[in-house]
Amino acid sequence: MKRTLVVTALLAVGLTACQENPVSGRKQLVLVSEEQAQSSSAQAYAQTLNEAQKKGKLSTDAALNSRVKRITDRLIAQAGNMYAPSRSWNWSVAVIDEPTLNAWCMPGGKMAIYTGIIHKLKLSDDEIAQIMGHEIAHAMLGHGRERMSRAIAMQGGMTLGSIVAGRDLSVLAPVADIALTLPNSRAGESEADRYGIELAARAGFDPRAAVRLWEKMSSAGNGGPPQFLSTHPSPDNRIQALNALVPQMMPIYEKAR
Repeated sequence: MKRTLVVTALLAVGLTACQENPVSGRKQLVLVSEEQAQSSSAQAYAQTLNEAQKKGKLSTDAALNSRVKRITDRLIAQAGNMYAPSRSWNWSVAVIDEPTLNAWCMPGGKMAIYTGIIHKLKLSDDEIAQIMGHEIAHAMLGHGRERMSRAIAMQGGMTLGSIVAGRDLSVLAPVADIALTLPNSRAGESEADRYGIELAARAGFDPRAAVRLWEKMSSAGNGGPPQFLSTHPSPDNRIQALNALVPQMMPIYEKAR
């Protein structure tokens, strides 16, 4: 009986929670508000960085930190032009000293990139910009809220009433953390590829680097997919689709250089 009530509640909320994304126009199912998503993500981000610091995993490489910040600052500026609400986000980027090939951006602009992906793939500035542009695009497009909504559903509708009513944001902090491990949909990945490459081009980064990046990623598995690909599905036609976007993005890039 309880399970039936939970499912019924989720379906009822879902029917009223379908929203049109202001950037892509795609309909999205979201069970949490932008305010809730950003608040819970900030909590999860602070906890992630605190744990990394305790383990000595926050990068102390001043040159690398400066390099990443210089790149992301340019992307952030253009994100504000593509999605005006992001201008008020409390952006932050961390470099985590771990060998994993990964990067992410939470709702509200809380970002991280791992040293493994930079060093193992010998990334250029243009390629780092493609990674972070892709991740920032996920945040601009509200994909984090979609994943959090899926995480809530996976938890069996836990405290759904409080979440929807906005009374208990604390229960969303672990959901925001769980959401980082959930894959985006194929549609979400295509959107992030499309808007991420444009974001990087607007910031003056070579769009051709997107193709080089994913070629490196696809060959980096050594028998198994990198963590970055485990949470970012890479369809067979991804490189082909990016190649098709490059001619459209080159004039934007040339103008921004």
